[in-house]
Amino acid sequence: MIAEALQYLATSALTGSAQRRFVRYSVNLWSRAGRCSRDWAVHEAKSKDAIRAAISGLSQRRTAVVLGSGLLRDVPIEDLAGSFDTVVLVDLVHLASVRLRLRGKRYRNVRLIERDLSGYDDLKAGHDPEPLGFLRSVPYLDFVVSANLLSQIGRGVKRRYEAEAPSGMPEDTVERLVAAHIGGLAAQPCRTCLVTDISYVVIDRTGKVHEEADLLHGVAPPEAKAGWDWPVAPLGEESRDYQIVHKVIAAW
Repeated sequence: MIAEALQYLATSALTGSAQRRFVRYSVNLWSRAGRCSRDWAVHEAKSKDAIRAAISGLSQRRTAVVLGSGLLRDVPIEDLAGSFDTVVLVDLVHLASVRLRLRGKRYRNVRLIERDLSGYDDLKAGHDPEPLGFLRSVPYLDFVVSANLLSQIGRGVKRRYEAEAPSGMPEDTVERLVAAHIGGLAAQPCRTCLVTDISYVVIDRTGKVHEEADLLHGVAPPEAKAGWDWPVAPLGEESRDYQIVHKVIAAW
């Protein structure tokens, strides 16, 4: 608890007021990642491998953008920082521990941006959502990766939609914003990579499935080049009797 409190306080001091309310979520994710590091290791390695495969053969490596950079546990930051002129990490919150790690590695070509990538506010204002439209202003863009972000957008949008109801938002808000992210990535004039969990199952100790859900809310992802399981909540994390396993795909 002390480590979490220190992480929260340090991160809050470094985070803009508009994003500060999301610090708690990021700290909770950091804490879970530490507890589940052994169970998450394969997922993190496969995510990194997918991103490495996506940049393989790129003739120009000027600017790379990582959408949902998070804890950087699933992003090969060493490879990106070492092979691109500039690497831009975009997320709601950049934890103090992540900032410290980057500073310690002396990645002088890495830039941090705090940004809501959901597109919710645009849709609420009556505009067609274009959450990745800001990428048009990134100079010399040669690579964009969405790193285990899309399902979190869906979850966050659903939570906000339900909390604000009735708010005049369209009934298909979640689906539209998930689709806007996929479409925005596909529209980029450079190489892209989408790594995302697409569904989950709740399984008991006998292997029986008790619950399953589509994390993309019916929106079809692009054709996958790789896929694997991610035990997001292994036995003992949320329950002694059940585990939650996500299906992850990578497309580039």
